[in-house]
Amino acid sequence: MLLSLPYWLYQILRHGKYRSGFAERMGNVPARLLAGSDTGRVIWVHAVSVGEVLAVSKLVDEMRRGFPKHRVLMSTTTDTGQALARKRFGEESVFYFPMDFAFAIGPYLQALRPELVVLAETEFWPNFLRLAHAAGARIAVVNARISDRSWPRYQRFRWALRRMLVHVDLFLAQTSEDSARLQSIGADAGRVQVTGNLKFDVSLPFPPPVVESLRRSLTGAGAGPVLVCGSTVEDEEPPLLKAFENLRVAHPRAVMILAPRHPERFDDVAILVRQLGIPSFRRSQWQGEALAGGVLLVDTIGELAALYALADVAFVGGSLVPRGGHNIIEPAQYGVAVVTGNHTENFRDIVALFQSRDAVRIVGLAELPLTLMQLLADDAERRALGQRALETIRSQMGATSRTLEGLKTLVVVDRDTPVVPAHAAHTD
Repeated sequence: MLLSLPYWLYQILRHGKYRSGFAERMGNVPARLLAGSDTGRVIWVHAVSVGEVLAVSKLVDEMRRGFPKHRVLMSTTTDTGQALARKRFGEESVFYFPMDFAFAIGPYLQALRPELVVLAETEFWPNFLRLAHAAGARIAVVNARISDRSWPRYQRFRWALRRMLVHVDLFLAQTSEDSARLQSIGADAGRVQVTGNLKFDVSLPFPPPVVESLRRSLTGAGAGPVLVCGSTVEDEEPPLLKAFENLRVAHPRAVMILAPRHPERFDDVAILVRQLGIPSFRRSQWQGEALAGGVLLVDTIGELAALYALADVAFVGGSLVPRGGHNIIEPAQYGVAVVTGNHTENFRDIVALFQSRDAVRIVGLAELPLTLMQLLADDAERRALGQRALETIRSQMGATSRTLEGLKTLVVVDRDTPVVPAHAAHTD
């Protein structure tokens, strides 16, 4: 921590990261969590950021129905994840995940006394796992996966991971490959199950008012086609904007809805669009102005998933450059034709599935402009591509119910029912 302190200070001062909720991260349990906790029956769900919050959102709803005597609380790490979680589950149920120090973790375990801790994907924090285990909580990792990018690092530190993973009662993996990888780094085979990917079960978000406002504006002005570029990262916006300029030659009333992944880059992307001379508006300042031939820069949080409903073609970013890609399920849920780059290591299984069913277009920088132009020129192929994407999602649904069944084996629904002690089978 001391060695990396300059990096954290830079992130706080330059980008404002980690500044919000600093006291909570340091172990100050917010009073809002303690209200209504007289039963002492708590399930603690941790989802790092927006993607994980969305992935477990339906599961959290099902847990609240399935475990009515428990309070289901959620922690996040990022500010964007915190904002979305508070909007979805209520401020009184959401807080920042503490730093992995005993002095920060201990107050939460003492105040909340969680019976079950549910970690989304691969949040293996050694102190947290050890202390939660010692406090008597059952621990489950849901939607567990080990990406291709992370896999070499996990193998190198296998000796340390084995000591951590012994504290986990249940791993619910996305795929058989993730299951095998978990077992190879120390997860007990008897505690690993394959339940599928929760992201296929994510419900369509309730559209914010801006979606209907944009729909009316686009229709009224005869604007279109609409290209939604979501979760873009540094070095992706220039080629995307250049491709959009090419599109405007054949479609002068085309519209690009551009949503950078990281809020701290909103201003930089706005400057880039202006420098290219493309008419543009920021979502936070848009008042219904005509968008034909221009760019709408989405500088708000939590609206992108719903905005994909407006797209004729959707591009999912973090993939034209080696950043691992982002979730292509969100636009596919609307039956939209999806295009992504060829750096999708973090979503290898999802992309491979879509690719096997001809339900996505994968491009490099050179192919991007031509692919977009071809899809927008061929209505039948574009619609068929979107329909195949929607059918692919429907074929994979059901992970939420399987995950919930797995979690039920760890929860004492009725305190009067005799059960095996939480960690009776654990040996260190």
